[in-house]
Parts: sequence; structure tokens; C-alpha cells
Amino acid sequence: MAKEIKTIGVLTSGGDAPGMNAAIRAVVREGIAKGLKVKGIKRGYAGLLAEEIEDMSVRSVSDIIQRGGTILQTARCREFMTSEGQKKGAQICEKHGIDGIIVIGGDGSFQGAQKLAALGINTIGVPGTIDLDIACTDYTIGFDTAVNTAMEAIDKIRDTSTSHERCSIVEVMGRGAGYIALWCGIANGAENILLPEKYDHDEQKLIDNIIECRKRGKQHHIIINAEGIGDSINMAKRIEAATGVETRATILGYLQRGGNPTCKDRVYASTMGCYAVDLLCQGKSNRVVAYRHGEYVDYDIDEALAMQKEISEYQYEISKNLAI
Repeated sequence: MAKEIKTIGVLTSGGDAPGMNAAIRAVVREGIAKGLKVKGIKRGYAGLLAEEIEDMSVRSVSDIIQRGGTILQTARCREFMTSEGQKKGAQICEKHGIDGIIVIGGDGSFQGAQKLAALGINTIGVPGTIDLDIACTDYTIGFDTAVNTAMEAIDKIRDTSTSHERCSIVEVMGRGAGYIALWCGIANGAENILLPEKYDHDEQKLIDNIIECRKRGKQHHIIINAEGIGDSINMAKRIEAATGVETRATILGYLQRGGNPTCKDRVYASTMGCYAVDLLCQGKSNRVVAYRHGEYVDYDIDEALAMQKEISEYQYEISKNLAI
């Protein structure tokens, strides 16, 4: 028989993502609407172990839906990777009367949630990462804002690249995943897109393409380089030396994590936050909320973490055709 849930906690873990505040707000307000007490846990699992836990109210999440980042803050926590740290976390939950926790973060955060669930704390994961690299879901909180931020920056870089007849290498985030790079490559009309999942590290092909494009009268050349490949500054030096074309590298970095979340990130994050609360009210645990084939669904965390996510072959192929 599922245990009755009276008090829930919410934390954000790993890298921050625009829309996390919308998810926090949804958890708090849906929880209170369901008659639950809601506690905010600061700084992710590090804050849990340090007992940085506070009561949340309807008013404590006012005026945050439009803000980037996370009001609960976030941190990495090595201690929670140990069995001793996990047991301590479960004991602290029990001490504070927390029956269930909603973890907003990426796959690393879900591994922590998985451990808490095994120790008897009902736990639900909500996918919050700009990388879009969680296999069980077609959407992760923050991706839409991040990819739009990167797209707008690349549009500006294209302007100056054209003015100076340059080759520009723009490095976007994503860790080992190429989703931001692929989407920006298509949206910004890049001549080359370098994805960790596809790149063969043959720079000569890049160089030949730049030279051929110059012969056809192209005044600029945009290369979108994924963070998982990196080395953009040195790559720019090598390309300039080989082609004679002035080449500059721009690493967009953490600006992709910030900024006001888009409408899509606010609405999807709000829906996912409410869905997570509803799962806890049903006595569910060790689940991940997902958006799949147009529907909000949930998966067992073990199943979700075992899934593999692939780059869309069709989008990758058409990206090359569109760059001709």
C-alpha cells in the first residue's frame, strides 16, 4: 500500500536552466493546492546534506516564473555520490518529515534521485537541462531558451563575419550532446556543423569546404562547433593558416544558461512540475516526468537512465543539403 504523502521537498541540481523557476513555482503551488506542505531545499543535494531546508508558501514563489536561473540555487555534491552521503540524505528527509522529493535536473541528478528512492524516499525527477540529452523525453526544461539565445548571438556574429569576410567558428554548449549545435546550425544557416556524435575530426574537409565556398563567391563562413568537440580557438588558428581566410572563434559559454525563459519553457516546466506533484500524490516513486510524442508521461528512472538518445539522422542529413 502506497504511503500517504503529507510533505514534499523540491530541489534543483546540476547545471541551471531557464524554466527551472517555473517548475519550482508549479511544484509549490500544485502541492499546496493538493493540501501538502512543501519545503524548498537549497543548493541541490549539497543543501540537503547541509539541511538548508525552508518552508515554501504560495507567496515565496511569486514573481519568479519569468526569471532565469533557480531561486533554490544549485551545486555539485561529491559527498552525495557516496553511499554514506545518500543514507545521510534519506535520514535528513525523515528528520524534516519529507515524504517525497522532486528533483529538477539532468541525468546525474536522476542518479541521486534513484538512490533516495531505493532508501525509501518517494522521488520524482523532472528533466531540467539545456543539453536536451535525456533519452526518455523529447523536451528538457531550458533547451528552448538556450537554443534561441545561441541563435540570436550567432545571427549577430554572422553580421560582423560578413562585413569582414571572415570564417567564424561559434562554440555552443551541450557537453557531449550536439542538439544545440544541430538546431543552431539549421536555424542560422551554418556552412558546417560539428557534432560529437558525427564528427570524424577530419579538418582537411573543413578547409577544402571553406576554400571551395570562397571560389563560389561566398563572403563569410559559419562553423557551429559543439562543446563536446571544443578546441575552437586552436581550430580557428589552424584553419586560418591553411586557408588564408581570417578566422575567429567565439565561445558562447554560460550566456546560454541565463535569461528569461521562453513561453515554451515556462509552460512545459509548469506542466511537468504539476505532473511530478500528482505522481507523488498517487504514491509513485523512482519516476521521471517526460514529454514524449506530444504527451506528458512518466518512466521508471532505471529505465530512463538506460535509454540511449541519438541525433536525428534526417535533420543531420538535411542540414548538409541546406548548407550548399
